[in-house]
Amino acid sequence: MPIYEYACHDCGHAFEALVRSSTVPECPACHSQHLEKQLSVFATSSSESAQSTPLPPSSCGACPNANGPGGCGFGGMH
Repeated sequence: MPIYEYACHDCGHAFEALVRSSTVPECPACHSQHLEKQLSVFATSSSESAQSTPLPPSSCGACPNANGPGGCGFGGMH
């Protein structure tokens, strides 16, 4: 069963739901089925021995707080 993120059009509540193929999700706050599936963001965990590689410095110019190349921390990838 995949986990999906939804936003309710009727009450604005944002939530996650486990959804089977035959299930129609509903808002847990107001029970509406007028929902919008949201772009899901996933988290990963790593062991202490694994290290992440930092992004190379670059500037996309889209951030108002981009204090020079790589200043926003997203490395121009947003």
